[in-house]
Amino acid sequence: MKITHKLISLRKLYFLLFIVVFYNCKSTYKTQAFLTQNIPPKPDYNLESSWAVLPWKYTDDFKVYASNQLDTLKADVFYVYPTLITDKKDTRWNAPITDVEQNETVVNKAVLMQASAFASSGKVYVPFYRQAHLRSYKLYKEGGKEAQELAYSDVKSAFEVYLKKYNKGRPIIMVGHSQGTTHTSRLLKEFFDGKPLQKQLIAAYIPGIRVKTKDFNVLKVMNSPNQTGGYVSWNTYKRNNYPKKDKDWYKGCVTTNPITWNDSNTTTLNQHKGFLYTNGKIYSKALTVEITDGLVWSTNPKFPLRFFMSFLKNYHAGDINLFWQDIRENAKLRVNTWLATEQ
Repeated sequence: MKITHKLISLRKLYFLLFIVVFYNCKSTYKTQAFLTQNIPPKPDYNLESSWAVLPWKYTDDFKVYASNQLDTLKADVFYVYPTLITDKKDTRWNAPITDVEQNETVVNKAVLMQASAFASSGKVYVPFYRQAHLRSYKLYKEGGKEAQELAYSDVKSAFEVYLKKYNKGRPIIMVGHSQGTTHTSRLLKEFFDGKPLQKQLIAAYIPGIRVKTKDFNVLKVMNSPNQTGGYVSWNTYKRNNYPKKDKDWYKGCVTTNPITWNDSNTTTLNQHKGFLYTNGKIYSKALTVEITDGLVWSTNPKFPLRFFMSFLKNYHAGDINLFWQDIRENAKLRVNTWLATEQ
């Protein structure tokens, strides 16, 4: 009986805490050719139903983390969620935004565990988009490129509607994770990097994918906690572990310290402000990190199910919620700094 309960707890941990599956799974994807006739209908972002989150349609759970004075917030947050279509038996290249199961996962997992960290800093906008299946990365030349291009076309269209219809000149925090960072990075290149809109950029938080300084012409890595107008990025692994298939995959990539937000290579428990777990509790002083060439190495977080997490080596899916309170406070600081400087 005890073994059964442990297995159930472990399954729950995988499902709830880690909302993105790992890239080094061994089983083979079932796939099909990328065919235009199989492409899901294009979203219309002038319709509110095409948005997972708009400032006037927060769920009750999300409101818990949002400012109770929403109308006084002077910044916006544009968030692009990570890959959530991951089933190896799912032959679709892209998920339609009418997929009820996927949409519930977006709102109740990704948004709640990630976008919530920014909900006290600005008004949050989250478009549904025809996200590419996880295999689009592994099978990039066999249909993955087309799937990711389709996904980005949605994100770009949503951002253009946001700028035209909602932004009204307000400063912006850009946020992505994993596939969300793939698309957010492209938005940064196309709309901000050396462009007039860069003046409205408070900060971009783009963890969960390789990001290199050469990816941008003008935008710079921020290396102090109150710096604005640039970006931060990191990828999290358990201490002394590397990507399974390529140890040097992240070598040379931007590696921000998501606790101190400066050039510190190590932290103490007292510096960690809080890890948001799926029970809604925030566990402070739960972990320390060490910055390596390309990776944030974390200790096993101190929380009720830490025993099961001790078996995990890749903390990719926890890139944001492991440092949830740290991010929340840092976003507020950058907003306040930007407003004090620009106004």
